[in-house]
Amino acid sequence: MFRKLLLSPALRPFLLILLLLVLWDLAIRLFRIPAYLIPPPWEVVKQLVAEWPRLLAESWKTTLATLGGFGLTILLGIPIAMVIAYSRVVESYVYPLLVFSQSIPKVAIAPLFVVWFGFGIFPKVISAFLLGFFPVVVSTVMGFKSVEPDMLDLSRSMGASRLQTFFKISLPQALPQIFSGLKVSVTLAVVGAVVGEFVGSNSGIGYVLQVANGNFDLPLMFAALVVLSSIGVILFVAVDLVERVMIPWHASQRHTH
Repeated sequence: MFRKLLLSPALRPFLLILLLLVLWDLAIRLFRIPAYLIPPPWEVVKQLVAEWPRLLAESWKTTLATLGGFGLTILLGIPIAMVIAYSRVVESYVYPLLVFSQSIPKVAIAPLFVVWFGFGIFPKVISAFLLGFFPVVVSTVMGFKSVEPDMLDLSRSMGASRLQTFFKISLPQALPQIFSGLKVSVTLAVVGAVVGEFVGSNSGIGYVLQVANGNFDLPLMFAALVVLSSIGVILFVAVDLVERVMIPWHASQRHTH
């Protein structure tokens, strides 16, 4: 029973993290890597505990900016993707521009948001939105375009209206692809929020990383990265839980051992 508990799917990520920490510590000892290059894991843990109140307070600000950008992604990205999927004319005009926009480095244009919107939370929200927008649009377009034509023909032959066809057939079949895009988007939104904090903010995990980098405080920098990664994991799991509730019938939700 202990072996079954030890190898349960819920514990496997933690076991892998523990193994990576051990390998990290061994590599530092074997290769004698100086602390000013890579700090030992236990120094990072001690800094994480010592700075926890500050890191927790700053993480809320980063999380709020991330959620704001992710919310905008859902509100704007999915409707735009639906229009693209159902209109070849709109697709021919808009889709190439969306692809072109992804070649623009967000770090390069993030300072413009500070100039336009000031040093509040809004520039960080816009930065998070821009990084998370494209995956949602692409996945949603592919989801609606991959709906089985035979199912659509069947619904028309049975006298279903366009609205009924959309809610009963098109949307359910597109939801797995939409959620795939949302899970990618929410992690990229965390990166976008930090990019916004890098270029113009005095709060958030990105600001902590800048301060730690300026002071060559590597343990604090690694501790902030741990918190930042945890935000991304928690938000990813939250989206995954919503997906499990909304599409429990899909093959991706079947438990495999």
